[in-house]
Amino acid sequence: MREKVLQLAKEKNAVILAHYYQTPDIQEIANFKGDSLALAQKATEVDADIILFAGVHFMAETAKILNPNTKVLLPDLEAGCSLAESCPAGDFAKFKAKYPDHMVISYINCSAEIKTLSDLICTSGNAVQLVESLPKDQKIIFAPDKNLGRYINEVTGRDMVLWDGTCEVHDILSAEKIMKMKVENPDATLIAHPECPQPVLMLADFVGSTTAMLKYTKDSNAQKFIVATETGILHQMKKDSPEKEFLIVPADETCSCNDCAYMKLNTMEKIYLALKNEQPEIILPNDIMENAKAPIVKMLEMSKQLKL
Repeated sequence: MREKVLQLAKEKNAVILAHYYQTPDIQEIANFKGDSLALAQKATEVDADIILFAGVHFMAETAKILNPNTKVLLPDLEAGCSLAESCPAGDFAKFKAKYPDHMVISYINCSAEIKTLSDLICTSGNAVQLVESLPKDQKIIFAPDKNLGRYINEVTGRDMVLWDGTCEVHDILSAEKIMKMKVENPDATLIAHPECPQPVLMLADFVGSTTAMLKYTKDSNAQKFIVATETGILHQMKKDSPEKEFLIVPADETCSCNDCAYMKLNTMEKIYLALKNEQPEIILPNDIMENAKAPIVKMLEMSKQLKL
C-alpha cells in the first residue's frame, strides 16, 4: 500500500503533510511532518495541485485557509479534535462580548469559525514568545486551552482571561500516574506538553511543544525519558535517538499508550482512497477563509520576526 500511495501522490501532484501524532507508517510517507507551527508554515510554501493532510480537521482547515485555490484532502472527515470541539463559535462569541477591550489570542487547535473571532493565532511552539512580545498592559482573552493558557500566564506573568477548554488526550494525564512512573524510573527525565494539567507540568523537568520536546530529547545527555503527550511522538524520538529509552505516560491502566482517537482515524488505506477519489475535500466559505486567514498570517509574520 505504501508504494501505491507514493505513486498516486506523484501522479496527482499531491503533497502529503503529516503531524507527529500520526502512526509511524503514515509519518514515513509524508513529504513533510511536523507540529502545528511547522505544518502551518509549510502550508504557505506548498506548490502542488493537492494537499493531503494526515492530521485532524482544524489542521486541514488551516491548510485550506492558507491555500484557498488548492484542493485540500483529509482522509477521514471524522478526524476532529476534542479541544476544538470544546469551544463552540456561538458560545465563544458571547464570551468574547463580555470583554470588549480584550485582544483575542486563539491556539491553532480551534475551528475556522473561532479563528475568525481572533486577533492572533498561536501554537504551543510560539505562544509564550508571541504573548511576551505584546505590551504588558495588553488585555487578552486566550482560547480554547485553559491548561496552555494557565501555563503561559505563569511563564509570562500575564493575567489572560481563559476559555474553559481542554484536550482530552493531555488533560486525562494525572500527576499520580507520573509520580508512580518517576518512583519506578528514578533515572528518567520527565518531559511534558503544555496542554497537560498544572500538577503534571509542575513535576516536569522540561515543558515544551512537540518540536521542542523532540529537540530536547535529541540534545539531552539523559538516556531515559518519561513522555507526557500523545504516543505518536515516540516514533520520531526513537529515530533521532535510538540508543535512548522513552516511556509514554499511559491514559489508563489498561495500556501503555496515550493515543488521540481522532489522529488515529487516518490510515494508509484511507489516504490511498482520498488521493484516488480526491475526496473527502475540505470546503470552507470564502468569507470564513478570508477572516480566518488574517490572524494566522499575523502569527506567521510575528514568528518570522521573532525567528521562531
